[in-house]
Amino acid sequence: MGCETCGGCGGCGGGGGCGGCRSALYLTEPEVLILEKLGEVAFLPVARRVDTMDPVCFEPLGYAREDVSRILEHLSLKGLVSLDFDKPLTNFDYTAYGAYPLCGSVALTARGQEVLDRLSLQGMEE
Repeated sequence: MGCETCGGCGGCGGGGGCGGCRSALYLTEPEVLILEKLGEVAFLPVARRVDTMDPVCFEPLGYAREDVSRILEHLSLKGLVSLDFDKPLTNFDYTAYGAYPLCGSVALTARGQEVLDRLSLQGMEE
């Protein structure tokens, strides 16, 4: 599944956040910073309520919880991170997420890693 612009390349992840093969991918500074954090730690804990799809991450990412939720949603729509509410982190204490019964993890997708690698290369060339 893709969008009209991608021609089915999979860059939009079917979520309308296209940044695929024929269109530019625009990232905000907070999106880049969270991608970089995931490049350092590989996985972050994430949770959500049963009645909403809004991801919650209490890790110190430098932004308000509501902003982190929005940023993670945008990164997911762009196909850069996966939000896996059925894959909790092994040996992670989800006690702080008590109000959020669906606990899982967020990680870079292969596309997210590729974008992060390209950002690193561009930064080194400047």
